[in-house]
Amino acid sequence: MNVDLQTRLAMSPEDVWQRVLTPDLLFHIAAPLVRFRFVGCEVPVQWSDGSRYLVAIKLFGLLPFGEQWIVPTLQSDPAGVWPRRLRDNGHSALIKTWDHWITIAPDGQGGTLYRDEVEVQAGLLTPFIWVFAQIFYRHRQRRWRSLARGHS
Repeated sequence: MNVDLQTRLAMSPEDVWQRVLTPDLLFHIAAPLVRFRFVGCEVPVQWSDGSRYLVAIKLFGLLPFGEQWIVPTLQSDPAGVWPRRLRDNGHSALIKTWDHWITIAPDGQGGTLYRDEVEVQAGLLTPFIWVFAQIFYRHRQRRWRSLARGHS
């Protein structure tokens, strides 16, 4: 099942892209709904293309929700052509597919079009995980808009 959400951010695409590349941004926009803790490694300053990061997840910072692999791939044109994309082809024991694409593009007015596209597959639990993903990504985009307002 898929989630596809887009929002406008009052930040330049380059600023948005630079933030997307950091785990700190993930911590900020996921909170307080979801908290992540890196397992077996230090928190990287920036996502490394092709690396794998195991994270422990807590809902509302309290309820353990297992561990998930974050597997980032960066897709940007070296000449600076937009859009730029980050893919997290994540998975866990519970969620077989959590294929998340972030697309960043100029909105033509000095801001940014930010898009989350996610495919989730979790067997019989897929409809429940899909509902959670809908809530989670709407929350993330709301946090992004708030961050962008505070930035400008």
